[in-house]
Amino acid sequence: MSIKYSKSFLDKLENIFAASDYILRYEKGNFKSGYCVLKDSKIVIINKYYTLDGKINTLIDIIKEIGFKPKDFEDKKIQDLIAELQQTELKL
Repeated sequence: MSIKYSKSFLDKLENIFAASDYILRYEKGNFKSGYCVLKDSKIVIINKYYTLDGKINTLIDIIKEIGFKPKDFEDKKIQDLIAELQQTELKL
């Protein structure tokens, strides 16, 4: 899968969080890594000043870190996207 750095692709990644138990927020902050995952509260906070590319790469990293499984989602499009992301290596 090639990653498309577009607003449309960012929306697809955000939909994964919308369909999960996690809450995705964009805020300003002093995150050393550019994001913060509060696993106990199931909240993901991303630096709102990130570029589009940065937000997409960060969301992909977080999706892999959290370990979302395609079977955890009812929407076939989300299942397919997660399966593809699990096989994708980021080229920075």
